[in-house]
Order: sequence, then structure tokens, then C-alpha cells
Amino acid sequence: MVATITLSNSILLRTPTTSPTSLVSPRLSAFSFSSRLSLLNSGSQSVFTHLKNKTKNDSSSSHFSVYCSSSEAAKQSTEETPIELRYEAFPTVMDINQIREILPHRFPFLLVDRVIEYNPGVSAVAIKNVTINDNFFPGHFPERPIMPGVLMVEAMAQVGGLVMLQPEVGGSRENFFFAGIDKVRFRKPVIAGDTLVMRMTLTKLQKRFGIAKMEGKAYVGGEVVCEGEFLMAMGCVVRMEREVVHNGEQSLILMK
Repeated sequence: MVATITLSNSILLRTPTTSPTSLVSPRLSAFSFSSRLSLLNSGSQSVFTHLKNKTKNDSSSSHFSVYCSSSEAAKQSTEETPIELRYEAFPTVMDINQIREILPHRFPFLLVDRVIEYNPGVSAVAIKNVTINDNFFPGHFPERPIMPGVLMVEAMAQVGGLVMLQPEVGGSRENFFFAGIDKVRFRKPVIAGDTLVMRMTLTKLQKRFGIAKMEGKAYVGGEVVCEGEFLMAMGCVVRMEREVVHNGEQSLILMK
């Protein structure tokens, strides 16, 4: 059960300005406010007692009321709101035009629609709206349209590109490559109508070799559908000659 404590806008609370437990700023001796606090039932009693003690010896007229509502009442209140107004849209940190200025990909291989969070040189979160109009669905599969796993990986790599192709990292769209992937797992199928939310985080940058490692996860409805470790290469790469072990860690030596 949820306890809702409503303080009406006619309440006037006077508290000592030096009191460390004052409900108001130390610079204020009185205030009028309207506030609604939703608390778990276990914590409502302590708040009730606190407010009671605050107003018990107050000479001014004050009142407060406590309303308890069950989860059914909360559910009914939610259902009264039209479904199109219940959910907020994802924020926009980079729109498609800004993405096109960074990534060299174009139709039909640009698989990022919007960036919703970006930490320069560290991480990015972006979305891909999967629709039945995507050109891979007629063949994968005609009777059961599922987004190919390799394209989920490609979309995540493009989000990684948005992190790497920035001044903070030193990448360039002319010489940036998706070099490898490891520990990939596909947890659930992604179908038409899903919104793929992808997070890519830079975990290691070896500027000497032009190598970056990233961790990626993709979600649909808050559940992981794909994850893996990504290897990105920067520089005028002609070929990758061999892998070497340096300090117990496998690395790529790039020949320029």
C-alpha cells in the first residue's frame, strides 16, 4: 500500500532558523507551499510523526491529512491517462543530421537514428527504430521478420564510431575501422516494431597502435538482446599483419 501525504497550500510552518531538522531553509522562518509525497507504507508513520511534532506547538492554524491508497487505486489513476500521454519520448542529444556529419555510412547501411546520451570520449547511447520497411526483412525472413544478428552488431559498432570519431579520442572518419569482435551473445530476437537501444563504452585506448576496445550492449524494452566486446582500429591501415601477446594481453599490430 502507498501512503500519500498532502500538505495543503494554506499551511504555514514556523520553525527555528537554527534547527538542523528544519523543513525549510535556515534563512526562512515561515513559508507556504504545496507538496505531495508518495512514500512506502513502512516509512509513512515516521513522516506522520515528524509533521505532527512540527505543528503540535505551533500557534498558527495548520493542518495536514494522510491518504492511503492501494495499488488498485494507483492503477486506476494511470488507466485514466490516455496511453499516448503516459510515456515520455527518448531525449535527443544528436539527431540524424548530426549523426550523418560524424558517420560516413549512408542508406541502406546507416543503422543509428538518434543519440540519447553522449559522454565525450567515453560512451554513447543511441537508438535504432526497427521497422518492417527495413530492406533486410524481405529475406530475413519472409514469414518471420527478424533483424539479422550481424546487423545488430554493425549498428552497435556505428554507435561506437560516434564515440571514437571525436576530438577527445582522435579518430577520423577517413581512417576508422571496425576491427574485431569477441564474446558476442544474442539473447533475444529483434523484430519489426522494436526500438533497439544500444550502449557502447570505451574500455581501453592504445593510441600507439591505434587500437580501442569497447563494451557494447543492446536492449529492447529494458532487456538485453545482444552484447559483446568490440575492437576498433584507427590510422591509415593497409593491413593487419599479426597478433602478438604483450604483457599477457593479445593485441593487433597494424602495418601502415
